[in-house]
Amino acid sequence: MTRTLMAGVAALALLSACSRSEEAQESATRAVDATQDAASGAVGQTSAATLGANTTEGFVTALATSDMYEVQAADIALSKSVSAGTTELANMIKRDHTASTDRLKTIAPTEAAGVTLPTALDQRRQGLIDNLNAAAPADFERIYLSQQVAAHNEALTLLSGFSDRSGTPQLAALAQEIIPKVTAHRDRAQALLDAM
Repeated sequence: MTRTLMAGVAALALLSACSRSEEAQESATRAVDATQDAASGAVGQTSAATLGANTTEGFVTALATSDMYEVQAADIALSKSVSAGTTELANMIKRDHTASTDRLKTIAPTEAAGVTLPTALDQRRQGLIDNLNAAAPADFERIYLSQQVAAHNEALTLLSGFSDRSGTPQLAALAQEIIPKVTAHRDRAQALLDAM
């Protein structure tokens, strides 16, 4: 009887230790994902301000990749979000960034001849998408909105830096047209984040 009781206590202790270990691992994973998201924002800002804003190829590639990320992130938000505000924002982002890509596809062949629009996300943005997909339901809204604020700040840096390029007037005009929408997305994401 004592052996059975001791074995039962040992089994409960082992289960408890495993549960704590899983919780610690999940906490560590969330911390790594948050660090990756924060680093991505800083890297994106630097890239947008340098290569993206200063070369036609850099701008076209950066804008197309940004739009692609935004549409994919919005799709994830539409499937995982429980907040009406976040769902509304995701719908607006998806609509506006799809329209931006459609316009870019019509302009790029004439003003960025020879530049191929990307068909897949770069590693940095794929990491953001992976983090959204892996986010626990309780953390999803905060992670999505934080990513959106950073991504839209990056896009604003890119667009503002390219909006006065006289050598590519149609692309510059596109940048100017998109700035108010991207600003509205960023501001709405920040307001929703602040309200959490």
